Amino acid sequence: MTVSIEPMTVQDAPRCAYLETVLFEGDDPWAEDAFVAELAAPHNHYVTAREGSEVVGYAGIALLGQPSRGAFVVGESEVHTIGVDPAHHRRGIGGRLLGELLRAADEHGGPVFLEVRTDNEPAIELYRREGFEIVGTRAKYYQPSGADAFTMRRPERTEGSAR
Repeated sequence: MTVSIEPMTVQDAPRCAYLETVLFEGDDPWAEDAFVAELAAPHNHYVTAREGSEVVGYAGIALLGQPSRGAFVVGESEVHTIGVDPAHHRRGIGGRLLGELLRAADEHGGPVFLEVRTDNEPAIELYRREGFEIVGTRAKYYQPSGADAFTMRRPERTEGSAR
């Protein structure tokens, strides 16, 4: 079956919250009301991956500041979350979700930041393929597990720059 990428709706929040508990057990997974609050923020862009009517993945980004004006960067973006149902891993869904977030970030302008667990090698590799570099480490970032996170940054994309 084909997977489609679509805007997230409030009706998707319960499924996304459930997937959070599966994916991020032990690291304070987002509750349903957290997704609802993120959807209400006008600067956020959240999407789902659907197979038929089932949500099999989700992702969100904050588009912060103002869009870029010429060479002067006044905006930036921060990836908030990406999650894919473990039953659907290794199908390229995470990459497609990230691609949609980066499309929105590129329209907004400025660099893109994210945090990722230092032991999440598949995600780190995906981010590197998309031009992200590790710029720092946040000790004990994820709670309550105490897992460390890398902060990663992708420079602003300009017309003609490779993706």
